[in-house]
Amino acid sequence: MDTKQALDVLSALGQPTRLNLLRWLLQRFPDAVAAGEIAEAFALSPATLSFHLNTLLRAALLDCRQESRHRYYSATPATMNALMHFLFEDCCGGNPLACPEGLVASLQPCDTAGGAEGQEREVSE
Repeated sequence: MDTKQALDVLSALGQPTRLNLLRWLLQRFPDAVAAGEIAEAFALSPATLSFHLNTLLRAALLDCRQESRHRYYSATPATMNALMHFLFEDCCGGNPLACPEGLVASLQPCDTAGGAEGQEREVSE
């Protein structure tokens, strides 16, 4: 993840509805949720929901799959993982042994192929 991608992710999450949407979808991960169910859960109009979901998609925080006329969304934890690696890559002068116990060690190895590059991917059920 580079600085621009990190800023895109942080910007997308800097709005309460989008942050809550992502957290809600992370609770359901790896399942994909129909847009209608999301709209109902958050009491959002289709236009407002579409705006927020598209912002999260552009930041690679969500995946989307379309079946017929229905869209299904799921969170993309790989993007959050890549963001954490970006934020902590130079922590404690780049010496992970100097960091407080477990801080950097708890991060999973970064896999940028998992959607963190801003590409829309299909999700599996």
